[in-house]
Amino acid sequence: MPDATASPPPEFRRAVASLGTLRARPELIVSALDAPPRLAPWTWALSVEVADSTLGRAAADDGVDESDTSGRLILLHDPAGQDAWEGTFRLVCFVQARLEPEQLGDEMLPVVGWSWLTEALEDHGAEHVALGGTVTQTSSVRFGDIAGPRRDDDVELRASWTPIGTDLSRHAAAFCAFVASAAGLPPVGAVSLVHRTV
Repeated sequence: MPDATASPPPEFRRAVASLGTLRARPELIVSALDAPPRLAPWTWALSVEVADSTLGRAAADDGVDESDTSGRLILLHDPAGQDAWEGTFRLVCFVQARLEPEQLGDEMLPVVGWSWLTEALEDHGAEHVALGGTVTQTSSVRFGDIAGPRRDDDVELRASWTPIGTDLSRHAAAFCAFVASAAGLPPVGAVSLVHRTV
């Protein structure tokens, strides 16, 4: 791990600066996060949430002050490189979205969920290698005095890939498009006729 007083490498600073140029669509709330420090010598992270008002509901409706769809994008940099990465940078993401009852048990959901990411990367020209990840459906039921909805059914998507180059602006834009797809937002410029969570 680097010395706490050491300056970040120039290539890491360039990568972070390129992520900072992100101009997300207005339905998305983007904010910086404290990145997990032990994943790589240098780390940086951001979060993306879909405003509940965008989906025609208020967070307070179910007693939980959180978005139905949210994601985290973490940038890792190891100047020495890592074999599994096939490079010196790695982007790691996690996206969680609420499922509608009719989507439960849908065997195609993992395939569709994965396509949200692969299509976003392709559509934004975010060149990469070594892409991998998982799509998981989860269900949790609350009992007793725990606040919140009685039952939550979610899809969780975890992935990582190695970007080509240090200009990561296309990757940031692709990640926002990924979150928007998970939330069921229409393409930019289109009008949604039906509100849906995923």
